[in-house]
Amino acid sequence: MAMQPNKHQDKVALVTGAAQGLGLACAERLHAEGARVFLVDVQGDKLNDQVARLGERAACWESDLSTLTRAMADDMVEAARDRFGGVDILVNNAGIMHIDDFVDFPEDAFDRTQRINVKAPFLIGQAVAKLMIAQGRGGAIVNMSSINALLANPRAVAYAVSKGGMRQLTAVMAVSLIPHGIRGNAIGPGTIMTELAKAALATPEQRHMVLSRTPLGRCGEPSEVASVASFLASDDASYIVGQTIYPDGGRLVLNYVVPVEE
Repeated sequence: MAMQPNKHQDKVALVTGAAQGLGLACAERLHAEGARVFLVDVQGDKLNDQVARLGERAACWESDLSTLTRAMADDMVEAARDRFGGVDILVNNAGIMHIDDFVDFPEDAFDRTQRINVKAPFLIGQAVAKLMIAQGRGGAIVNMSSINALLANPRAVAYAVSKGGMRQLTAVMAVSLIPHGIRGNAIGPGTIMTELAKAALATPEQRHMVLSRTPLGRCGEPSEVASVASFLASDDASYIVGQTIYPDGGRLVLNYVVPVEE
């Protein structure tokens, strides 16, 4: 999707998990298309570096979403409103993954994954929705789900459960908020070349395992997910509500492995 410099002119976007990876790519895309961006992450130093790079139309808020409460979410959204005058777009991107066998999966890792990947988007979504309703001009909420909402990864039970939860949270939010002119949708990426994915695909065997299930023959780039976020947050998606869009290189429609170019 071609970048349009004025697509989000004068809009304010709050993006979580925005110090790196998909969150940063989404924030950069929205910023390049005219939005003021409020970046949220636990990595304070990286956040400050990104804000310094993006300039005066960017601000940040350091927060550990694993301990987020409703009051903390309210404070975060109030800070965005105080800095930029409101919030028009929310990108609930922050998420974590823990890998372990199902029978050995740690309880604390399961709980922490749900707190960051599901509870935090719920609380931040509530806080942003209340502000959007008060503003009276609608808005757009974009949640980050995953192909793992539909596919079973036997070593990522907590992540898969959380992304399935995010998919359904999106649907419920969408139906609840559309009377207020607030559209809720989600993105379900396949394997995208973030810092974490690059580490996970460090060996030829790991690369082969992923690409053999990806008809397009390559992994995605963060910018390709950011373009979907920009679209869903824009008026171009005015009739799209409660959907999950899957930028996955064709992975979900494949029922067998494909040859991999070595």
